[in-house]
Amino acid sequence: MANLAVLHTLCAEIEALEVILHKEVKLRPQFDILKSAPGIGNILPATIMLETGTIARFASVGHFSSYCRCVDSKRISNGKKKGEGNARNGNRYLAWAFVEATAGALRCCPQARRFYDRKKSKRHPVVAMKALAHKLAHAAYYMMREGKPFDLDRCFG
Repeated sequence: MANLAVLHTLCAEIEALEVILHKEVKLRPQFDILKSAPGIGNILPATIMLETGTIARFASVGHFSSYCRCVDSKRISNGKKKGEGNARNGNRYLAWAFVEATAGALRCCPQARRFYDRKKSKRHPVVAMKALAHKLAHAAYYMMREGKPFDLDRCFG
């Protein structure tokens, strides 16, 4: 019974914070576009939009994925490993946002679940999760750059 009361109190606090967030933050058109992706609710698009800034500052989708910490930071020359690079480089909040979006996408999108299961059968579950986060970051880059909503066939097709 006490746990239920705590849950209701926390839900009320979360709703109040969301109202304040939407009132204080100046939302750009990318907010509604990002909400069209599976697993992205009401808070994650604001986080992604605000932490990314202008999408034009990234030369390519690879630069954006690297900034989101969705790819490894390896340095290879002539097929030989030359170091790990700076694994802490990038934006940790974007990394968190895309992993959270991945968890949501696994619950509501069968194509994302199929991709995750295929990766998980060959690799560690964490690696599969990061691979799906990379796919969502890739999709978010093009959604923000082109101003078009999420396309399931383009992402998982």
